[in-house]
Amino acid sequence: MIIITGAAGFISSCLVQKLNDEGYYDLILVDDFSDEKQNKNFEGKRFSKLVDRSEFIPWLTANHLHVQFVFHLGARTDTTEFDYALLNELNLEYSKDVWNCCVEFGLPLIYASSAATYGLGENGYEDDESKINLLKPLNPYGESKNEFDKWALQQERKPYFWAGLKFFNVYGPNEYHKGRMASVIFHTYNQIRDTGKMKLFKSHRPDFNDGEQMRDFVFVKDVTEVLYFLMHHRKDAGIYNLGSGKARTFYDLAAATFKATGKEPDISFIPTPEDIRDKYQYFTEAKMDKLHSIGYHKPFHTLEEGVHDYVTNYLIPNKYL
Repeated sequence: MIIITGAAGFISSCLVQKLNDEGYYDLILVDDFSDEKQNKNFEGKRFSKLVDRSEFIPWLTANHLHVQFVFHLGARTDTTEFDYALLNELNLEYSKDVWNCCVEFGLPLIYASSAATYGLGENGYEDDESKINLLKPLNPYGESKNEFDKWALQQERKPYFWAGLKFFNVYGPNEYHKGRMASVIFHTYNQIRDTGKMKLFKSHRPDFNDGEQMRDFVFVKDVTEVLYFLMHHRKDAGIYNLGSGKARTFYDLAAATFKATGKEPDISFIPTPEDIRDKYQYFTEAKMDKLHSIGYHKPFHTLEEGVHDYVTNYLIPNKYL
């Protein structure tokens, strides 16, 4: 059996599809399944059992002999969440419980970290474990992820294989339920569909023109390829970046989305909301040398390729992966 937490969510549900495509069907899906709007993310997929998040640790304790791998991708991912107690419970303490079970039962583990741990990038975007204590996340979500990374590295007892993946700006099918936290591609497509136009945030820094703020956008299909690779690799444990390795502008993203819909770009700019303006990242770019050094060499989709696939095969036909 393979366990996937956060299975009703975005990346996890795409991983379920990837595993199905590769012939893996004995999957245990873990989540809070009370959110009906997410549950269609695993409709039509093959799996063995749904386990509620609150019951997972006792379930794993009772069934660990049958488990081959654990993907712990579930988390509270809202970067505007300021309930520290909730983030501590779901992103830190729960992850410690999963880690400790994997240690006790000899199970390999991949867990989701985040590029939000890098903050404004004062210390760069290199997945150098010696620099993790120096990082300054910009929000409580990023802090919770960084705290777990630090905790994991401090443990004397670790799973025989483990990897913490710092996801950059992931986009693709099955993210419709994320609201404000969904990718800019998702919001761009909806604005174009509804108004024929797109509004991007103005720059509030003199060194960046409007629309030229840059992010490392990574297609979810590339993310699941890396997850699948690491499931088989099972060595070279540690913390890894997972992005495309190439920063692109928001203007490029919007233009690619217009092109995928067959429309001419009509892009304007609005002020960045004040509640996020002071903590807004103007540049992120994953350094991917570490992942490449352990043997992962598949090419990533370009922004244009990924946007075209997402828009034409999923958003326009209103399909899910």
